Amino acid sequence: MTQVFLYGTLRHMGLLQIVLGHVPEERLTAARLTGHYVARAEGRDFPLIVEREGSEAEGLLLIDVTAEEKTRLDYYELGFGYELRTVNVSGSEALVYFPHDGLWQPAEPWSLEYWSEHHWPITQHSAHELMGLLGEVPARDLPLYFDRITARAYARHLAEIEPSPSTLRSAQGRSEIKLHELKRSHLGYFRTDTLTLEHPRFDGAMSDCISREVFLTGDAAIVLPYDPRRDRILLIEQFRMGPYGRGDLRPWTLEPVAGRVDVGETPLQAAKRECVEEAGLNLSKLLPVANYYPSPGEVSTFFYTFVGLCDLPDKAAGFGGLDSEAEDIRSHVISFDQAEALMKSSEINVGPLLHLLLWLKSERSGLKQE
Repeated sequence: MTQVFLYGTLRHMGLLQIVLGHVPEERLTAARLTGHYVARAEGRDFPLIVEREGSEAEGLLLIDVTAEEKTRLDYYELGFGYELRTVNVSGSEALVYFPHDGLWQPAEPWSLEYWSEHHWPITQHSAHELMGLLGEVPARDLPLYFDRITARAYARHLAEIEPSPSTLRSAQGRSEIKLHELKRSHLGYFRTDTLTLEHPRFDGAMSDCISREVFLTGDAAIVLPYDPRRDRILLIEQFRMGPYGRGDLRPWTLEPVAGRVDVGETPLQAAKRECVEEAGLNLSKLLPVANYYPSPGEVSTFFYTFVGLCDLPDKAAGFGGLDSEAEDIRSHVISFDQAEALMKSSEINVGPLLHLLLWLKSERSGLKQE
């Protein structure tokens, strides 16, 4: 008889349902593992089980674990630096997922209540996507995709908690759409799904069954740095796959500062961080401009756009970016008049930058006076 002692996030019934595909209530009992405690991993939100004399780790004992349940638990745990060890729980042997020695450092005691409130709303989406890869992606390869999986999960979370208004457009919701099939077409740096569905038409009938691909990624914060005293902006330049894939003879583009909204960040926090990472800028003020889908017919990306007020002396131009993200970035500090000329010549050909420059043109005189 195989038994597994479940601690940390796997005590949450919602997550256990996703990982196992069901909740075996009749085979779950409350248990404690003596000589151990559960801590948060330093710099992370997930739990570690750590040996400590005189402590007790609270958990659940799953008995008569089936082969399928064991496979699913292993898939969720073993690819991320955990290993199985046999311990004694209430007088009988049980398996426990321990972190590899030295991989993470324990911080304060981990709290299921705190995690449930602050992290479960996002984890439910990442866990669904991760378990959907079982049988297709080896567990050892899951860490290669995990940052992108969590970015998509966080984007779904933000979409749920920040719905945009519907005063002119239809107020019909997701629940009225009939999804027949969701098929993952590609998983790499990005993900592509093929959706087959019906949706309500404006005449009250349902549409025919349609099948379309959608390109899935995380949300992004976009900032145009502006110095109102000198009437200057900062642009960044980098090589881009999109223009290259289209066949553009010059696949380097001029853009505003931009980057992914990381899990737990607000778009405003992400905007400030990206300005430091890509251009070494500390903003004095961020002005929200608009939030929107750049290409809603095919891409899930959602943009939060800002103009950031800052000081832009001549030396502000230079090089930046993160090596860990293969970024090679050159920044340019130019006058607003020069930026207008670049718009008219179409050398500036990136939509969010055009949008932010046009917004700045309408607000510029007031910002200069302030």
